[in-house]
Amino acid sequence: MLENSVGMAVLAASDLSRAIQYWHDVFGLDPVRNDEGGATFFFGGIPVLVYESQFAGTAKSTALAILTDDLDRDMAELRSRGVRFNDYDLPGLQTVDGVVDMGDERGAWFDDSEGNIISIAQPAGDGLERAKAMLAARA
Repeated sequence: MLENSVGMAVLAASDLSRAIQYWHDVFGLDPVRNDEGGATFFFGGIPVLVYESQFAGTAKSTALAILTDDLDRDMAELRSRGVRFNDYDLPGLQTVDGVVDMGDERGAWFDDSEGNIISIAQPAGDGLERAKAMLAARA
């Protein structure tokens, strides 16, 4: 089942033009496809469809996760592009300067222009390489 299929991340935008500009300004990406269905970006080995919806930004959970080999480097670059990281003080999860240290992983969250929550994390050990190998094995 689904042997011949492609998965993609899907993010809602209340203003598609603003979202496309955000992806260009923050991630340095332009859509690989842009039509009445929305704008599709290729990001981290997967397609990400950004489409217009009145329900954009209503989810209170992570909508897109990014794994990186250097969280500090990438947070600094994102901050230089105007990204503001969220701070949390929840049972079992507290951030300091936007970063949570979970022992085997460090991570942070930020909202895109449409209110979608995006995480960026640096897994410990070979976590990033294992994720890349998983994607490559399916290609």
